[in-house]
Amino acid sequence: MVSIIAVCKGSYADRAGILPGDKLVSVNGNTINDVLDYRFYIMDKRLNIVISREDIELSFDIVKPEYDDIGLEFATYLMDEKKRCRNNCIFCFIDQNPMGMRETIYFKDDDERLSFLMGNYVTLTNLKESDIERIIKMRISPVNISVHTTDPELRVMMMRNRYAGDCLRYIEMLDKGGISINAQLVLCKGINDGEYLKKSLSDLLSLQNIESIALVPCGLTAHRAGLYDLEPFDKETASEVIRIADAAGEKSLRERGMRLVYASDEFYLLSETEIPSGDYYEGYPQLENGVGMIRSDSDEFYECLANLPDLEYNRRVSIATGYAAYDFIKGLASAANEKFQKLSVNVFPIRNDFFGGSVTVSGLVTGGDIIAQLRGRDLGDELLIPENMLRAEGDMFLDNVTLESLSTELSVPVRVVARGGFELCEAMTGMLCEL
Repeated sequence: MVSIIAVCKGSYADRAGILPGDKLVSVNGNTINDVLDYRFYIMDKRLNIVISREDIELSFDIVKPEYDDIGLEFATYLMDEKKRCRNNCIFCFIDQNPMGMRETIYFKDDDERLSFLMGNYVTLTNLKESDIERIIKMRISPVNISVHTTDPELRVMMMRNRYAGDCLRYIEMLDKGGISINAQLVLCKGINDGEYLKKSLSDLLSLQNIESIALVPCGLTAHRAGLYDLEPFDKETASEVIRIADAAGEKSLRERGMRLVYASDEFYLLSETEIPSGDYYEGYPQLENGVGMIRSDSDEFYECLANLPDLEYNRRVSIATGYAAYDFIKGLASAANEKFQKLSVNVFPIRNDFFGGSVTVSGLVTGGDIIAQLRGRDLGDELLIPENMLRAEGDMFLDNVTLESLSTELSVPVRVVARGGFELCEAMTGMLCEL
């Protein structure tokens, strides 16, 4: 049973007589254990809701339009606790965090419900066959899966979970059940790349309902004492990953009419290879995995820039970013500076002393590093930072530095820029694009 903490005033549940403090037992005879059960079973037009009130079960009938919510609120979004990851992956980034961060940073989730609701990737090791059957029954699609390798023994070794190989069969069950799959392979140099990667791509592309496959390099920080010995990808090995991805993608393109396989932008930066055109990414299905983000943002930025009116006032701004994106952002800033003579944009690459210099992505830049490296500089009218530097609530960096303290320490207003080329162009120039 799940406790109801609030009932929206005037809702179907309120009019039916359901009260805060009641416990939800079932909907149309189906036991409710979590948000997936709840959302699936309340979609019907006619509902019989059974609740427990002071250990007495009461029944309420509700008639409503199909898909309408009934107005119940619960203590947590999932209606129970997040599932903790059972794996001990050799590449786990959370294990590489320094000590002293806030407690939530160290929590490892591996919850299939967050895959459906928030787009998270899950390993399937927390699931049973009955969970897979529920997904198929509810037609919840797509499922985002952290596959890493389709070789059972290697998957067990990489994830250090004896069930990691066996649960690969769940992927086939989902595929046969008509559930679409987005796959992610976190690659470790010399371990699941090369021939293992070729086999994994071949296996995944044999699925009827595979929608996309992203290849992402494992992130390595300076805090790896006692952890599995891993090496970062270099220019040569990153180039090989791209060659394998392109070969598999071209084969899929010939046979299925879609590429489906993409290496993340980081591999292109490491290999010093030109980022493909927008058409290559087929609608950017893995944008949140850093696949095609540079191309998408670039195309949007230049389209926005071309359609902005003349800048009528002097504007000076600064941008803080990671080293990986520095050249790209610097190029965009130069284009904006060239078009608008009254605009001055300075881009500052922030060295990641918190996690170690090998970590170069902007999403792991901390407030403390920005302060240490930009204090005393003339940052102009505003400092722009990307929203991925902040936690989900949008108010704090990984090292607990707040936006307010960043602004105070640097004596400049700080603007958080949402992801996207349009958003960056508008923030740089202070103008709105009418496209």
